[in-house]
Amino acid sequence: MTKGIGGKTAEEALSSLSDMTANAQPIQKAEYLARMEKAQRLMREQGIAALYLNAGTNLQYFTGMAWYPSERLVGAILPAHGEVVYVAPIFEIDSLNERKLIPGAMAGWQEHENPYALVAGILGGIDSAGGDTFAIDEATPFFVVDGLQQALPDTKLVNGGQVTASCRMHKSPAEIALIKQAMEMTLAVHKATASMLHEGISTTDVEAFINAAHRKVGASGSYFCIVLFGKATSYPHGVKDPQILKPNDMVLIDTGCRLHGYLSDITRTYCFGEATEKQKAMWESEKQAQLTAFNVAKPGVTCGDVDAAARTYLEAKGLGPDYQLPGLPHRTGHGIGMDIHEWPYLVKDNPKALAEGMCFSNEPMIVVPEEFGIRLEDHFYVTADGAEWFTEPSHSLDAPFG
Repeated sequence: MTKGIGGKTAEEALSSLSDMTANAQPIQKAEYLARMEKAQRLMREQGIAALYLNAGTNLQYFTGMAWYPSERLVGAILPAHGEVVYVAPIFEIDSLNERKLIPGAMAGWQEHENPYALVAGILGGIDSAGGDTFAIDEATPFFVVDGLQQALPDTKLVNGGQVTASCRMHKSPAEIALIKQAMEMTLAVHKATASMLHEGISTTDVEAFINAAHRKVGASGSYFCIVLFGKATSYPHGVKDPQILKPNDMVLIDTGCRLHGYLSDITRTYCFGEATEKQKAMWESEKQAQLTAFNVAKPGVTCGDVDAAARTYLEAKGLGPDYQLPGLPHRTGHGIGMDIHEWPYLVKDNPKALAEGMCFSNEPMIVVPEEFGIRLEDHFYVTADGAEWFTEPSHSLDAPFG
């Protein structure tokens, strides 16, 4: 049996874990203010008068206010000059004020009123010296954009991603510390999960254990969880039906959690028993492709170059080319932060240059159709000198956790 796989009961594996969040510090008010100031500077440079932030990740990133998107308009207007203005149904204002970290007026609308007209009125009263366009949070639902456009027929609406992404893709030391801690929590969960696998266990049972394990290390549970056995590992994001673990099955587990708004995302693949020579060779190719991508990552190198490094290595091993199978069917990696997938992306021909503070997954998965798949997913952040792992990658097929 592979080292570290099996041998413990679920209770024993769970008891090996403890809360890992004691030293995790949430983002402070000063950092939210600095984010807003940077956004305002970018807006003035681009001729944008104001930026609408819809309830969800961008609202929380810039103001610290965590609120869910729904059919009711809740958000904030960040002008190029001056304080942010929050917009919400009047009956929700007390709840939002309780969550408000950054000062700003709270504009309310009653259920029968048009919230988009309210936004139009707010825009009419702000200092528009920054420009004559209104940027909209790129995650805003279409019905909100449509409502804003009707209320502002003479205003140019633009994609706010040119501001939000430019801010969010560069992580601060505080953000990197939270992501690193979340990653360490999930890696501990991976180790505990591997130790309690046994013949006959279902993927559903393993998912339930992982959720409980994430709670044990201090998260609210799993943010997401994919557990695959045998042939199902050749489907990158899984199959619809549960599987039962059999001797010599490949096991692929991809999971993560959230810590003070920031996410982890780690995948491990190993064999429950004895791997075939083909599986051993593919596992080693996966590890080396991941390492090759990591080694070229440094400031100034493009996202496309990192993807090309992994893909070129795999092609030299007879896999691919491009997205052909057996081989790598998708991009090499994605950005990560408050969203599990965010800018920038390690994808073919992406000209975006890596810069300090950018954080990426590194997962050049190998798929052998109808047989098995191998994904080793770890994350790195970019420093002045190159790349740094958030957590230590998988050691070997025989001892995936060292």
